[in-house]
Amino acid sequence: MPEPTITTAPDVAIVGGGIVGLTIAWRARERGLTVTLLERDQVGQGTSRVAAGMLAPVAEVEFGEDGRRLLELGMRSAAMWPGFAAELEQVAGIDVGLRRTGTLILARDEDQARELERRLAYRESLGLRTERLRPSRAREREPGIAPTVRLAIEAPDDHSVDPRRVLVALRRACERAGVVIHEHARVESVALDDAGGRVTGLVLSGEHLSVREVVIAAGPWSSQIEGLPAHARVSVRPVKGQIMRLRDPAGPGLVTRVVRYEGGYIVPRGDGRYVLGASVEERGFDLEPTAGAVHELLHDASELVPGIDELRIEELSVGLRPASADNVPVIGPGVIDGLIWATGHYRNGILLAPVTAEIVVQALGVEMGTEVLV
Repeated sequence: MPEPTITTAPDVAIVGGGIVGLTIAWRARERGLTVTLLERDQVGQGTSRVAAGMLAPVAEVEFGEDGRRLLELGMRSAAMWPGFAAELEQVAGIDVGLRRTGTLILARDEDQARELERRLAYRESLGLRTERLRPSRAREREPGIAPTVRLAIEAPDDHSVDPRRVLVALRRACERAGVVIHEHARVESVALDDAGGRVTGLVLSGEHLSVREVVIAAGPWSSQIEGLPAHARVSVRPVKGQIMRLRDPAGPGLVTRVVRYEGGYIVPRGDGRYVLGASVEERGFDLEPTAGAVHELLHDASELVPGIDELRIEELSVGLRPASADNVPVIGPGVIDGLIWATGHYRNGILLAPVTAEIVVQALGVEMGTEVLV
């Protein structure tokens, strides 16, 4: 499909039409900026569409300083999600599937139970709300889990949302707000002034789009955009993830909470559908599903939730998570004036979309001299 001819010079051009790019576009337009969003394929059909939609900063927290930095960002964004979802639903008229049912983290054997105890102590040291559950107590809350489970932790404030509904709603909100969306618009490079210190626009198949500010929210493709000197680039690599969507013909009820365990998770949608994921593979931009990954996903899940074996397979998908070197996202102004990054969200793009947009729009306001109320 030929790329579109773009003639308007907006205040802001956003590269990438996933949940992060769409959220930034919507919020920037709300502040009165003219916004053009450029998507290399189709809006909302890439990494974000494949995601399970967990809003789980407590379950995801990792040891170390990087883990604490990501936790702080995740907790801030998780607190924004109820209001963000309500506003988006009102503007777009679409239920985004926010489910505030909590998360259950399971250990299948003694080794995993010891590790879970260690992680529980760490979460408690950070002041996070969690509850240690004996297996019998866990099964009272989720009868569908196996009697062989050794230990469980409940994270009551970790929830989930349906990314596919969110993406449809965000696109509608952007269009109603006046964001100009161009699909099949592959950005080749960032254009700089003669001194190389300021963005002047973007190049798309030889066509130059003049723009005052550029936001790169292209996920795992962010590092492929040319035109920047080495010191101004951000390294983001793709991490392959295979994920399944399952359906229970009997309807909802197998599990009501998000269930997590070493190597995977089950996310209920509330209508008898479940998302089962996900592999973690360093395979570059490979998007081919494999039998081995499917086998592992089903095997691990069925050990902890045996009823998984009775579900129907609706879809097998492959996504590419955008990972930075330390797995912490890169959000905010770069070293080149007029260039702002919003990438490297790895497994937390859905969770971090609201706070990422807040940070980026604030940076745009500072750059462009507009009033910022965040």
